[in-house]
Amino acid sequence: MKAHMNAKKYRPIPAIPITNRTWPANTITKAPVWCSVDLRDGNQALIDPMGIETKLAFFDLLVKIGFKEIEVGFPSASDTEYEFIRRLIEEKRIPDDVTIQVLCQAREKLVRKTMESIKGAPSVIFHIYNSTSPAQRKYTFNKSKEDIVKIAIDGVRCIKDCMKDLSEEDRAKIRLEYSPESFSMTEIDYAIEICAAVGREWGYSKERPIIFNLPTTVECATPNVYADQIEYFAQQIPNREGVIISTHCHNDRGSGVASCELGLLAGADRVEGCLFGNGERTGNLDIVTVALNMFSQGVDPELDLSNLPDIADSYMEYTKMDIPPRTPYAGGLAYTALSGGHQDAIAKGFAARAKMEPDAVWDVPYLLIDPHDIGRQYEGIIRINSQSGKGGASFILEHNYGYAIPKAMQPAIGELIKAASDKAQRELQPEEIVTLFRKQWIECKAPLSIVDLAQTHLESGASSEEQVGVRAVINWNGARLSVGGKGNGPLDGFVNALEETDVPKFNITAFHEHSMGTGSNTSAVAYVQIRAHDGIERWGVGVSSNVGRAGIEAVVSAVNQLQ
Repeated sequence: MKAHMNAKKYRPIPAIPITNRTWPANTITKAPVWCSVDLRDGNQALIDPMGIETKLAFFDLLVKIGFKEIEVGFPSASDTEYEFIRRLIEEKRIPDDVTIQVLCQAREKLVRKTMESIKGAPSVIFHIYNSTSPAQRKYTFNKSKEDIVKIAIDGVRCIKDCMKDLSEEDRAKIRLEYSPESFSMTEIDYAIEICAAVGREWGYSKERPIIFNLPTTVECATPNVYADQIEYFAQQIPNREGVIISTHCHNDRGSGVASCELGLLAGADRVEGCLFGNGERTGNLDIVTVALNMFSQGVDPELDLSNLPDIADSYMEYTKMDIPPRTPYAGGLAYTALSGGHQDAIAKGFAARAKMEPDAVWDVPYLLIDPHDIGRQYEGIIRINSQSGKGGASFILEHNYGYAIPKAMQPAIGELIKAASDKAQRELQPEEIVTLFRKQWIECKAPLSIVDLAQTHLESGASSEEQVGVRAVINWNGARLSVGGKGNGPLDGFVNALEETDVPKFNITAFHEHSMGTGSNTSAVAYVQIRAHDGIERWGVGVSSNVGRAGIEAVVSAVNQLQ
């Protein structure tokens, strides 16, 4: 008997009492302040947390990408965290325009150790938090709302007390961030109440802003609810000009990116997250995805993701985590098309762009951004399996190997490749595709092949049309024959020479030719379609360093397809 899923044990998050919401009409027009939490929130979610040397390398990567705020650790939690932060400071690894962020629970002992860890840092965000949701108040703390507010205020007072011995210059280097942890499940008016109390205790202004970080610690509602929470908070929090509203989205419902984007529409100024969404359970916000989503809309994300493959490789090396192949932008299959219709549209889009200016508006079908902009290569865009269409294999042959397949020939190639993929029960690699193509059309030497070929330009006499005489030794069905003919060119002369043999009679119905390679390695490639007297049509391909010979080889190839 099928198990019954009891939905009655769950309750939706209450609606936010906002009646004049504006976020649905807004658009994202500029990058937020980005704060990477890879070295703390992301690190705590790893099966094997990073050591100090790895964290130092990761910090350098984040700086190179362009993060100006980086949460570097929880220094009161372990000696490794503490030592890492001290090395960043003492070895002067922190650029002047980068602010490090340290996390600490609102407890006096932990606050004091954290203050010791950041001595000498050029700029610091001191991030304190305590959980505020009904479940946390009831199960974790067994405390009232008033008690929870007191915990937060006591944490701020402890920080201020530790700062008394600092110079005015050093005190100015420290900013406060407060997170009502489990904000997403906290009564919205109570979240505002506790943040307002923290703000009053700290003291903040437009010139000395405070960061209120509003996390979906557990993503528990649709993204529009989070947007309502952010906008309502922004409307109700005192002295909004002195407040930096920060998002910190998790991905429990699979919509962390959407929650962040709607939060920005609702007025958030800042985003915390991790590269590629690393984090507890289903992960933190994927900052790379949000940044490149902005990029796709013409907004500069102010992060340098132009070499995304290297960033991804470094991330996987440092974290020992994989990036799923369907991950937006960074996944191995992010720029892969297996559907024939998709492949054909992509191929046509790239062909059209080849004639445009480099900065022409991007509109290639099925590709949101130009892979080249983030260091990806076109060669891997189309992969071929039994579901692929005629355009995919031809795209591979052209862009990887230089064969510009005529459109009318593409169905024949598509049938060959699809049959091979279906037989193999897997996708075919580019080298397999070109091998099949060459074997079928270029290397096929039976039943017709050329043993020797010579051509002579004949005197035109009274005729104004130049004549070419062709003499050849051919193999036809195992017999060696000497043939000869003349025509208006080598190809015409060879076709006429075949008229003397038992080779099936045919007419040439299409001819295409192009060069391939450069310099002394240049070859001519010819594509010929013939129609036999019984109506059967076949294509042939010839390659030669001699332009005239390429067309003749293509005719031989086409005749061999009649068998």
